[in-house]
Amino acid sequence: MIVLGYNGFTKAAELFRRHYGATGVDRHLLIGHDAAAALVVDGELVAAVEEERLSREKKTSDFPARAIAWCLAHAGLSVEEVDAFAFPWRFSRPVVEGMIEEVLRARMPLSGAFDHLRRLGELYTGMLGKEALHADFVERTGYDVDPNQLVPVPHHIAHAMCGYHMCGVRDAAFLVSDGRAEHASAIMGEIRDGVVRQLDQGTVAMSHSLALFYGKVTRYLGFVPNSDEYKVMGLAGYGEPPSPNLFLERLVELHEDGGYSISAPADTKACGTLFDMLFDGNPHVREDFDYRVRVAAAAQHLVETVTAHQTRALAAATGLDTLVFEGGLALNCVSNTKMLNRSPFTDMHVSFGASDPGVAIGAALHVAGAHRGSRRGGTAAAHSPYLGPSYGKDDLLAALTARRDEVSWREIPGGAVSDEVAKLLLEKNVVGWFQGAVEYGPRALGNRSILANPQHADIKDVINVRVKRREPFRPFAPVVLEEAAPSVFEMGKKATSPYMTFVFPVRREWRERIPGACHVDGTARIQTVNEQQNPELTRLLRSFAALTGVPCLVNTSFNLAGEPVVASPEDALTCFLRTEIDYLVLGDLLVRKLDSRRRARTAEAGGRPPARSDRSP
Repeated sequence: MIVLGYNGFTKAAELFRRHYGATGVDRHLLIGHDAAAALVVDGELVAAVEEERLSREKKTSDFPARAIAWCLAHAGLSVEEVDAFAFPWRFSRPVVEGMIEEVLRARMPLSGAFDHLRRLGELYTGMLGKEALHADFVERTGYDVDPNQLVPVPHHIAHAMCGYHMCGVRDAAFLVSDGRAEHASAIMGEIRDGVVRQLDQGTVAMSHSLALFYGKVTRYLGFVPNSDEYKVMGLAGYGEPPSPNLFLERLVELHEDGGYSISAPADTKACGTLFDMLFDGNPHVREDFDYRVRVAAAAQHLVETVTAHQTRALAAATGLDTLVFEGGLALNCVSNTKMLNRSPFTDMHVSFGASDPGVAIGAALHVAGAHRGSRRGGTAAAHSPYLGPSYGKDDLLAALTARRDEVSWREIPGGAVSDEVAKLLLEKNVVGWFQGAVEYGPRALGNRSILANPQHADIKDVINVRVKRREPFRPFAPVVLEEAAPSVFEMGKKATSPYMTFVFPVRREWRERIPGACHVDGTARIQTVNEQQNPELTRLLRSFAALTGVPCLVNTSFNLAGEPVVASPEDALTCFLRTEIDYLVLGDLLVRKLDSRRRARTAEAGGRPPARSDRSP
């Protein structure tokens, strides 16, 4: 069976902008963001790519026409050969009726209720209903699909199935905590032998969403909600949460069943007024770094307290050893580590697609599993995040030749890429690293990465000033050899962390050895790698360790702030030339920028490539 999962709507941005003000700083507060496509053939995940990597529009909510086309072309399939199209939103009649009843029960003037219902009606008929989904698919693909082949999957079930299949275990408890789904923000349950059972307890309504509350704090501190929450997490590391924490004391109520209530106004202005009252703030003091740290630390403490409460209840209800945690809140890797260590669970998995990129994968695997009657978890092949486009030597050379008046390059012979790049990294060089297939999800996992030497205390400033141009308080993450990770980091219950979804204390004896990979609080969000997961990156780390005794490198995403991670060699070259990255490695090709005199000589030669000796870095 062939199943194509996809997420994204042609009209999402326009409808949410018009009806709910999703523009400017609030532009990502909509349904369908992180649009993507994933292809499952006979139960195996064979391809997946986020639309942003191809369209170059970060976190796009658009219908993923490019992603769908690439997945099918990669597998050598036509759209007519697909048996089912899985979509990770299910606005069924009971769900929509419940939304209407919620509006009618609300304490508001009738005119306001009618306005809410009008907007809800336009959303349903314009993008959420099955007829709208079918029309969108036909218009954007040109294929008149049988409506019965479009299979809607509940959003949170799609999240859970992505995490379950990626972790590869047979039985697991699951917690999904998101900004919103169809009618809830969080659910919990268990998957035993492939059978999903959602628990009645612990379901949290959207009006009490923990992720949306964290987004409100994100906006209050001047960042973009549903995008920049990791900045709040980074800020929180600069201080301790206030005591008492008024977020917890005044706004949160924990329920015995693992659920909770959060009392915060939906209106942005009212929320700002409330936060000012709780923390003695005003528009001027919000710019003060120490004030921002205090509010961020309070919000982070709230998340850690609430999620610990949820996991304790879930462990008691299921009696299982393994937890799968998915949804947008699962990107809070500081909280993830504390959740596991404070819970009865012996292990916890957060996938590379934990936020909304993963729902295209989860929906496809859920539909494929239902058809097969499968009762097994994910396979080893499904564990790899390297699911997107890859490029051959001819593609790399064509891209370089098109920029021959701006760059020089040479081939590194005899499989010596790791040794040569490791030597470059001994200094304060910043290296763009482009290898193999595009990774899936929000993290750079070693195929589209910017690498640097963590031994230099100021390497964070070097990367920020010369490349990333982002806030100086934000940390950079290390990638480390899997077998060496426990000797460098205090990993608690975790043995590995392949997707940068957990944060660990750096062992005291290593903090001075890798200051460039330590956050101000002595922690690091790590990625562990081995030969099976990423052989080229593992070889590089081994070469660097042989030269330095340090088994890790700084690894940050290959992109400029506010742009998607690079996908193609053309993207990589554009980013390389727009920044002060010192070297670019495209496969086994080492690339440097031409200086102004050499560029002038190339231009005088009519754009012809210089002689071979002149092209070599």
